[in-house]
Amino acid sequence: MAWFKRKSKKLDNNSLKYGVGLVTYNDPTGMVSEQFKTVRTNIQFSSIDNKLHSIMFTSSEPSEGKSTVSNNVAVTYADQGTQVILMDADFRRPTVHKTFNVSNQKGLSNYLSGNATLEEIVQPTMLEGLSVITSGPVPPNPSELLTSQKMAQLLDKLAEQSDLLIVDAPPVNTVTDAQLLGARVDGVILVVPQGIALKAGVRHAKQALETVHANILGAVMNRVTAQKSGGYYGGYYGGSYEGYYGTDDKK
Repeated sequence: MAWFKRKSKKLDNNSLKYGVGLVTYNDPTGMVSEQFKTVRTNIQFSSIDNKLHSIMFTSSEPSEGKSTVSNNVAVTYADQGTQVILMDADFRRPTVHKTFNVSNQKGLSNYLSGNATLEEIVQPTMLEGLSVITSGPVPPNPSELLTSQKMAQLLDKLAEQSDLLIVDAPPVNTVTDAQLLGARVDGVILVVPQGIALKAGVRHAKQALETVHANILGAVMNRVTAQKSGGYYGGYYGGSYEGYYGTDDKK
């Protein structure tokens, strides 16, 4: 797994200010969008016997692209007629409200603290079939809210009300939120940036999710270039579905 070589990394705050790039909406027929569609297809085939009603995207550390991948995958699902709800469960570094240009005055934190109804926090987007739940104002007790019984009940309710619930969760190694949320969704996908993610960090994240018996569907490698990938697909692509990557050094 040579692609887990560490580089010095500074947290990227651009997504907090402007949201993430929705290439699947702005350039739906482009090469990068096609790769997100491939990710969607592989997710669909990863659990043929048991339909996935809820999927969580996370990463080992912050600023590794989980929001970009989860948001763009949500768009590709909606494009094919799936009724999708995208939830921003990253209270500390929320991006969904900026990405989809919706209000964050009332969101997940308001609902979990009893200050908003479900109808008030589910917002439509510019894309038919895709609704979002923003994070809401930053609460003083994010971990307590995300691991509450009310959160568990909300996940079940949203999975029933939509074809697919996609959760943009916090990084696994930063807080315990993602680990506990991972046990409550149907499947978990790790986003791994090539040449940036630390091999030991990804292993730790995987083990932490396994500890709570989360269903790890696989990993999406992002930030790949032709130079790094040996010309795979002839250049940069948004993400490749690597399947269950294991922990040995052969991949």
